[in-house]
Amino acid sequence: MEMNPTREEALRGEPMTRSGRRAQDNLTIFLFILPSLILFLVFLIYPIFQSIYYSFFNWKGFGPAVDFVALGNYKDILTDKVFLLALKNGFLIVILSLVVQLPFALGLAIMVGRKLPGRTIFRTIFFMPYVFSEVMGAIMWLNLYNPDPDRGLINALLILIPGVEPQAWLGNTETVLYCLFVVLTWKYFGFHMLLFMTGLQNIPTELEEAAVIDGANRRQLLTNIILPLLGSTVRISAYLSILGSLQQFILVWVMTHGGPVNASEVMATYMYRFGFVRFSLGYGSAVAILMFLICLAISLIYQRLAPQHEYLGSN
Repeated sequence: MEMNPTREEALRGEPMTRSGRRAQDNLTIFLFILPSLILFLVFLIYPIFQSIYYSFFNWKGFGPAVDFVALGNYKDILTDKVFLLALKNGFLIVILSLVVQLPFALGLAIMVGRKLPGRTIFRTIFFMPYVFSEVMGAIMWLNLYNPDPDRGLINALLILIPGVEPQAWLGNTETVLYCLFVVLTWKYFGFHMLLFMTGLQNIPTELEEAAVIDGANRRQLLTNIILPLLGSTVRISAYLSILGSLQQFILVWVMTHGGPVNASEVMATYMYRFGFVRFSLGYGSAVAILMFLICLAISLIYQRLAPQHEYLGSN
């Protein structure tokens, strides 16, 4: 089959070969992605390698890094009880998110994503906390947790119960992390609810109607049809929840600064404390690299376990 030459080929008087057209297309694609590639290299790849370099030095951020300590920073981090506590707190938040936050978001998605009257209003209300800035949410919950009953709503309600005393929610090492988790759940469950609602919309209603006709009750409908068909959405939501929990910083820092007595310390606040408060940027860089390696390992595990189309976007 003879191919008609393009206008440019006709003007030049010579046909363009298939390989020539492919090279021209590739050049066009490369020129379009070049700005994004430059930004990616400058603001992501270069800082990562720079942090790796500085993590081998005892560097305070002033002048060149000359005090080479090799793996000394990493050794100090992995033997520091505060960092190990921060690591433990991070994974505790991860477990609580998977066990409490995601099932809660799934239940709400099933409720407001179906035939609940006024579901549009409920969707807006539940998703609204995710729209708020984290600083705004932290300040609001600081006021709610205020130990003074005249200023804190939670304690003001508690003292109405006979025999119950006001609590220093964020000042108690036993309760501070769980109080922070309540705030994290309030802030992010709307996002996961939206993911689940999107997944529910992709489930054909004919399957559910056929199951109901066959005598399936609500529990069987949920366990045998809805949850299996939501498998990819659940895995993606869990993956994002794990990474977000391990990298959590703003809410924790604004509300507790990692206190009291490091009881709410997480890896990001630990890194910030050493890197930017104490100006131990070499040590802080090593913490950042460890965080990066942990998140990278989780991402690789997810890609290994999840079907390929979930992270490549193919059908």
